Amino acid sequence: MSTVKPRPPLHNPRASQKLSHLSADVDPLPLVIDLDGTLLRSDLLLETGLAFMRSHPLRLLKPLGWLSKGKTVLKDRLARATHIDVRVLPYDPAVIELIQAERSNGRTVILATASHHSLAERIAEHLQLFDQVLASDSSRNLSAERKRDLLVGHFGEHGFDYAGNSHDDLPVWAAARKAYLVNPDAGVEPRARAHGNVKQVIRSNSPSIKDWAKALRLHQWMKNLLIFTPLLTAHQLGVPQLLWQGLLAFLFFGLCASSVYLLNDLLDLTDDRHHGTKRHRPFASGRLAIKSGIMAFPALLAGSFAGAILLLPWEFSAVLATYYILTLGYSLALKRQMAVDVIALALLYTIRIIAGAAACKLPLTFWILAFSMFMFLSLAMVKRYTELRESRKKGRTDKTRGRGYYPSDLEMIASLGSASGYLAVMVLALYIHDQATVLMYSYPELIWLACPLLLFWITRIWMLAHRGEVNEDPVVFAIRDRTSLMVGILFCLVFWGAA
Repeated sequence: MSTVKPRPPLHNPRASQKLSHLSADVDPLPLVIDLDGTLLRSDLLLETGLAFMRSHPLRLLKPLGWLSKGKTVLKDRLARATHIDVRVLPYDPAVIELIQAERSNGRTVILATASHHSLAERIAEHLQLFDQVLASDSSRNLSAERKRDLLVGHFGEHGFDYAGNSHDDLPVWAAARKAYLVNPDAGVEPRARAHGNVKQVIRSNSPSIKDWAKALRLHQWMKNLLIFTPLLTAHQLGVPQLLWQGLLAFLFFGLCASSVYLLNDLLDLTDDRHHGTKRHRPFASGRLAIKSGIMAFPALLAGSFAGAILLLPWEFSAVLATYYILTLGYSLALKRQMAVDVIALALLYTIRIIAGAAACKLPLTFWILAFSMFMFLSLAMVKRYTELRESRKKGRTDKTRGRGYYPSDLEMIASLGSASGYLAVMVLALYIHDQATVLMYSYPELIWLACPLLLFWITRIWMLAHRGEVNEDPVVFAIRDRTSLMVGILFCLVFWGAA
């Protein structure tokens, strides 16, 4: 597919005056730019595949049928079945700068990509940087040798310069006059340099351990400390065997949760890119390749379940499977359903406590489950409240993207969330009068001191949320907040003293 776009006016008003003096220096050969992995820090085939998975979760096997007919058919069908917002895609600023520099000297710049022509043309229309677009269509997959042959047919052998990044670009670089390597894949640079025409290597995106730590949400593993709640309430934390089982459960649950976080980020690419802070997440921003995420999340999931099955009671594996299924349902559908989403979030927290009991084969009481559901429902409401508050601050009145709420729901969310938090305090108060509690603690009346501490914390976090001082995840906020940590320490000391 080939389209010709009219050259838009240059951004610099002085450039046209300079061109007359630089006409003799204008490079007569075009600069050809690859799209996936070069101009774009992403892969549109994978983007459309993930978008299809999110939009049509019950048709997950359909793309396999398309692929059986060829990669060309797969790209065509996915492009037609999904919508990618090209305005928020992660474009590489270094490549944009290269293109603008060449265009300012009057040089022809061409976008040549194996991605579907409908996507390539929309990107070219959005960026207004290309004179021509060459892309795949329903009958041709424009990659590797096919791209080389088309470019040689248009411009002749060594009649163009080419910027790319992958192994598929090697035959194109071999036929180009000059080669530009943009964040080259592993093993690509030595093979490209063997052609002797490498002009420049652009390294503008180098993934780091910090990016992976952020993608895996290692800081969110703090939530998995809830696994030790049954050990604490049963006064069994000092039993070495049970503590070891709890530590294993913590590890395997963390691996499973990180797997879910990766999948969730991959499915939420477009929504995250429209968000003020989530657009900086590693996959949404292009810091990490989508392909690496697709390989990592099943590996983490397999490691989690393999360890659980081999080293812990089968009940823990069952709870872990329930957690994963619920989280998958949340990522694909439940998060967009009003009220269902916050209840699902509260359940996901509570399941961690159930997992701890299953790993150590300890009984769960009514009080623990009731307290955790009300408490975590309140925190889930805080999370939604902060999102809606941000939308209202921006003057929006439409439904929050990817959620089932409107900014006008803000006051109702606050009312329901604070009420749920206070109900958790009531459950704690009733727990103190339970006969089993009286028998378990030496000084059960001291537990009453935990009630005002919890009332203070719940009131404070909702007041701070109202003022816009709580980030999107209240649990992470509490971990980093000095006052919350102090309240948590005092809360634990109360129960320690009562024992």
